[in-house]
Amino acid sequence: MVKQAGIVAWLGGIAALVALTLWSGAGAVGQAISSTGWGILLVVLVRAVTVAVAGAGWWLLFPAKVRPQLGTCLVLRFVREAINVLLPVAQVGGDVIGARLLTTHAVPGALAAASVVVDILIQAAAQFLFAALGLVILTALGADHALARSTAVGLAIAALLLTGFYFAQRRGGQRVLQSIVPRLAGDREWRVLGTIDAVYHNLAMIYAARSSLVASCIVHMAGWIVGAAEVWIVFAFMGHPIGIGEAVVIESLMHAVRGAAFAVPSALGAQEGALVLLCAAFAIPPEQAIALSLVKRAADLALGAPGLLAWQMLEWGRLLPSHRGSPVRAPAPARAPIDPRSRIGRAKG
Repeated sequence: MVKQAGIVAWLGGIAALVALTLWSGAGAVGQAISSTGWGILLVVLVRAVTVAVAGAGWWLLFPAKVRPQLGTCLVLRFVREAINVLLPVAQVGGDVIGARLLTTHAVPGALAAASVVVDILIQAAAQFLFAALGLVILTALGADHALARSTAVGLAIAALLLTGFYFAQRRGGQRVLQSIVPRLAGDREWRVLGTIDAVYHNLAMIYAARSSLVASCIVHMAGWIVGAAEVWIVFAFMGHPIGIGEAVVIESLMHAVRGAAFAVPSALGAQEGALVLLCAAFAIPPEQAIALSLVKRAADLALGAPGLLAWQMLEWGRLLPSHRGSPVRAPAPARAPIDPRSRIGRAKG
């Protein structure tokens, strides 16, 4: 049922994207995209940097004694991103798969799950700060007071949701799950409760390392800010240059809308509608706003396709006998030594 709902949302998002493109003028959108030229390559490069920075932020969350290699977190972060933006799943489906793949690199399952949960929260918190920065800049520019008020209300709601998500990962959330599981797990209750306890133990261990949390948040925040270069590059190549402040406002508030539309695969339609409204605040025509969104989606595809390929290669490697571990054979029973005299006696008989 959930899978069908995801596909329906995916198709609805595609329909909204097509409708917005036609409303803006397909020819004008195509001309705006073509004017970007090789600037698209720069956008892809910036996107690669931001995803890699997010992978580093995830890596920092692990305790030093059990921290996987940085390269492992970087590769799996690209895989997580590819699944989230290209497949008809909610925008956290790739995170679940990333946690599972991490267990093939000698990371316990409970720690892998806990690291992804905290990483999602830290990334969302950094995105909240990024959106707040965008709101401050928007207010300072005096571009659109109605938009600023709507953004402030949205950020207030987001703050409540983030707070709730955090407390769900603390002891109170553990007690709630332990009270619900017996009604749902049936005969598997003992195993599910054990898994929950292990995950919450690892959550507590990660949250105890405050310096790692702060470092991860700073790295994620840097990634969000670097991502604003995508907007600046696209409009510069389109012949409609904007300032860094405007680029930060557009990028930050666009991602705020994407976060709110997490149930829609890749925020199809929601991203385009948000960019049309945000760009209008800076007198940027809708066809260029839609072109910006499509260039961003081209970057999704350029990095997502290799990410999906890497996912399949990792899954295939996980199924190989060398990754499953060779079966342990029981030692052969010791044989009693044979008395040479008995052998001679048998031969004579």
